[in-house]
This record gives sequence, structure tokens and C-alpha cells, in this order.
Amino acid sequence: MSIRTALLCAALAASSAFVPTVSEARVNVDIDIAPPAARVEVVPAARAGYLWAPGYWNYSGHRHVWVGGRWMRERHGHHWVNDNWVQHDNHWRREPGHWD
Repeated sequence: MSIRTALLCAALAASSAFVPTVSEARVNVDIDIAPPAARVEVVPAARAGYLWAPGYWNYSGHRHVWVGGRWMRERHGHHWVNDNWVQHDNHWRREPGHWD
């Protein structure tokens, strides 16, 4: 492995420590536009030790953007709460998915 490759790998590993995981990323934004209806997703066959977190609508760049479902490693003693949009007065807020 070249020195340049080793430095790049080290930099990528160091920077990934600052990227929030799905359960840590919590940004509440109130918007006036309701999310579209959820898309129908084909849930893949079960995987031992994992659970399927369904897709959801995120709000980015002044529009709703679909985020597809994903496999997540199970956390024993916890259950996954799916991403959800909640209406507050005339505004909508996405509650990010998280472990309870």
C-alpha cells in the first residue's frame, strides 16, 4: 500500500467518527407542506440479527425526498420507532426514527 493510500484511508477513518448514525441524527424542521403518501416497498426476506426499517419522506432542498428502507442491526432490549411525520397546528415535523 502506498503512503498516499494509507493517508487517505486514515483520513477517511478519522472523519467517519464525526458522522452521526441513523439513531443519532435528530433535526426537527417545521414545514407547511404535508409529505406525500408513503411509497410501497417490497420488504426483502428476513435476515438473522437485523430488522427492516421502512423508507420515509425526508425534506431537503425545499422538497420531499424519498429515503428507501434499510436493514439495521438489531439492538436487543430495544425496539425501532420508524421515521414519522406529525402535524402541529398548520405545520409538519418529521420525527426521525430511533431506538427505544
